Amino acid sequence: MPSSAATSLVWLRDDLRLDDNPALTEAAGLGLPMAVVYILDEESEGLRPLGGAARWWLHHSLSALSASLEAKGSRLVLRRGAAEDVVAELVSETGAQHLLWNRRYGLPERTVDAAIKAWAGDNGLGASSYHANLLFEPWTVRTGAGGPYKVFTPFWRACLAGREVRDPLDPPRSLPSPASPRGSQPRSDTLESWHLLPSSPDWSGGLASTWMPGEDGARHRLEEFLAGPAGNYGTGRNLPAVEGTSRLSPHLRFGEMSAFRVWREIRRRFPEKVPADVGIFRSELGWREFCWHLLYANPDLASRNYRREFDRFEWQPPGKEELLAWQQGRTGYPLVDAGMRQLWQTGWMHNRVRMAAASFLVKNLLADWRIGEQWFWDTLVDADAASNPANWQWVAGSGADASPYYRIFNPVTQSRKFDATGAYLRRFIPELAGLDGKAIHEPWKTGVPAYPEPLVELPESRARALEAYQKLKDA
Repeated sequence: MPSSAATSLVWLRDDLRLDDNPALTEAAGLGLPMAVVYILDEESEGLRPLGGAARWWLHHSLSALSASLEAKGSRLVLRRGAAEDVVAELVSETGAQHLLWNRRYGLPERTVDAAIKAWAGDNGLGASSYHANLLFEPWTVRTGAGGPYKVFTPFWRACLAGREVRDPLDPPRSLPSPASPRGSQPRSDTLESWHLLPSSPDWSGGLASTWMPGEDGARHRLEEFLAGPAGNYGTGRNLPAVEGTSRLSPHLRFGEMSAFRVWREIRRRFPEKVPADVGIFRSELGWREFCWHLLYANPDLASRNYRREFDRFEWQPPGKEELLAWQQGRTGYPLVDAGMRQLWQTGWMHNRVRMAAASFLVKNLLADWRIGEQWFWDTLVDADAASNPANWQWVAGSGADASPYYRIFNPVTQSRKFDATGAYLRRFIPELAGLDGKAIHEPWKTGVPAYPEPLVELPESRARALEAYQKLKDA
């Protein structure tokens, strides 16, 4: 039994929620004074600094979490620094005897956590970690030979065949006071002192009008999705002009909702049989799991080609103007440009358009996929350490279960097929608003002075890409 003089320390990371939070629930059940901390760690070796859009989201997510904790009788402590040092300081300040957190899966994060767990053991402290953020932890899903999966379909089949997905935990009804047995509460930074929000200029207006970070926003997104778009997800997810996707990705990325809760709500809404369209959505949750499975086995996924033969691929460094044209949505190809402008304005891009925009960069411009991965890391509110590089490598052909090298998304064909009337294009490219549903896909044929000419010709750039990929294949 824990000592009456003891206290517990819950360390939250990418799990900014009260609902289905095993570490928090376990700590609440101890009935001891409890401190809840979030550490902004930009010092520990190997941790990747957050991009600008993610920093904006984090600020608002922490603000929402702080209010939720206070409503339950607790308080969020904010500290900045190397996690190992900050945890030791907090243990000293609070007299904590129990450390609790939910597990992370990137190698730098695991290294930090292992060091703190070892330090705790050396100092007579309890340190417990919990399964919270993935449906299936990476080491639990293995091929018959005992290794990690390299192809999605058998991976997901093994996940679904091997075990039941647990039910989510309800949020604690109340939380113990954060006051320590020593009679004082731990010091907390102010959120504003972290300067997570952009300034000079503040470019976040479009993000603020698009998103509501926090658990309430996540719950609202899921309810709206299951009540509407989920029923036609198989078709709707490919149409960028309609609300056909869940838009849960940033909420899952910051752990404002667990995948277990999403899974359970699907089962609750469809108790007899999950419709085919909803099953497709569940497989997208599976793709997220697969990306983390890949990162766990390949910690350098954001910096090295998964398929090492691509180390010999002859990428062509884009010129400064070429790269800026892609980043700013000025390539002359409306679908690519609309997507890149949507990204800049809202911190998010429709997945069908992400594939087209990424393909244009790595195949039509032959730019190294890492250039695009870094840009998305900085500008996406949902960029996580696994999905972002895994998806870029999928498009480039260098990744696991990759798109074939000869699959080059034609942005004109894609927009004609998935945005036939041009509604999505007009929303983000106002200079094309006067063109009809046919001309808008190839505006250079009509001539729009305010809109740029194509950066490259599609047939020639496609032929160049195929030649480069064939050269690699023949090597």
